[in-house]
This record gives sequence, C-alpha cells and structure tokens, in this order.
Amino acid sequence: MMMYKFALDSLETKIEILKEEFHFLHDYNPIEHTKSRLKSPESILNKIHRKRCDISFTSIRDKIKDIAGLRITCSFVTDIYRISEMLRSQSDLTIVETKDYIKNPKPNGYQSLHLIVEVPVYMSDRQEKVCVEVQIRTIAMDFWASLEHKIFYKYNEAVPLRLLQELKEAADNAAALDKQMERLHDEISEIKENHENNEIAKAKRIIINEQEFQIPAALLEMIDIGQGND
Repeated sequence: MMMYKFALDSLETKIEILKEEFHFLHDYNPIEHTKSRLKSPESILNKIHRKRCDISFTSIRDKIKDIAGLRITCSFVTDIYRISEMLRSQSDLTIVETKDYIKNPKPNGYQSLHLIVEVPVYMSDRQEKVCVEVQIRTIAMDFWASLEHKIFYKYNEAVPLRLLQELKEAADNAAALDKQMERLHDEISEIKENHENNEIAKAKRIIINEQEFQIPAALLEMIDIGQGND
C-alpha cells in the first residue's frame, strides 16, 4: 500500500507541473480539479473474491490494476484527450491500458476516459513499477457519476427499471450539455481572437487629416528596435 501511495504522490506531482506549465504557456487551465484514492484492504479482498484471484501479493498486483486511482475533472471533452496526450508524452510513464467510454459510452450513458498508467517508484534499494488507474471526465459527467453512485449505494440491490431509464436520460443530457458548452466556448474564443487581431491591425495604422494609412512594416520594425534599445 505504501508503494501505491508513492505512485499516486508522484503522478499528482506530474499533473500539477503540467497544469501550471499549460496555464503559463496558454493562459488556460484544462484541469478543474483532481482527486486521488487508495482502495481499502477490505475492498481489495472483495475484488479478489469477485475475480477469483489467488490471495498473494503477486496475484493482487497482476490482476488488480485500480488499487490506486486518480480522477481528473475537466471543463471540456477536448481537454480530456489533451491531458491524455500530455501523460503519454511523459517518458517515464507507460500507458498499459486505455478504455475510451467517450467514443464508446457504457450502457448506462457514462462517458469518460480510463487509463492504466504504470508509474516508476524509486525506493531506497530498488525501483518498482506501480499501476495507477486514471479517470478523466468532464464536470458534468463527474456530477452525474457521483449521484449515480449514491443512488446505487442507497438501494444496495437491483435498481428499478424506471430509475435506470431516467439515469440513462440524465447521462445523455450531461453529454449534450458538454457538447453545447464546448461549442459556446469555441465560438467565444473565436470572437476574442478576431477582436485581438483587429486591435493589432488598428495599432499598425495612423490617421492623418481624418484619413487612415497603413504604417510601413519597415517603420514598425525600426520602432520595435528603438524600444528594444531603450
């Protein structure tokens, strides 16, 4: 369990660095928040029983890949794949498994990207490679999944068909909301970019006797050089 905790700590540090770097370079943060968890020994034993694994450390490590888990919540679906690529580009991380529930939603409507990431953990006398399950999903889908879990936990048995249908409808609505909000975000970003380009174009013009003239590029370059010398 100590190794799994160290693997989580290492991965969270990487995510924090990537988040700050992305914000510095792009003035935008694709990660809203993160949450980590370690399965309890009781939960591990229950999963061993369900999967009919041998009760040994080797069997547990080979068969159960989600003892350590990290959930990353994003604003938009495109951010999910952006973060996935950022993780894949880390030379010391290995993506062992990918389950894309966005392109192939679960029957209940759940959409998310699940990765099994192998993280190196450097101990005093050796290096261990430890698996961490990373779930990346939007705010809307995270909200839906949290409530869905609470509803199932409350029943602790078979959920009535009517509620299952309503939960599926709610998941579809959450996915539709994601698409609508991302479209709005893209349109507003385009408007902002066009406005900034227009402002830059205006800055390169001069008005003389109520007539507008384009400032020659050579003159603009001389002004920039002069400001640089100052």
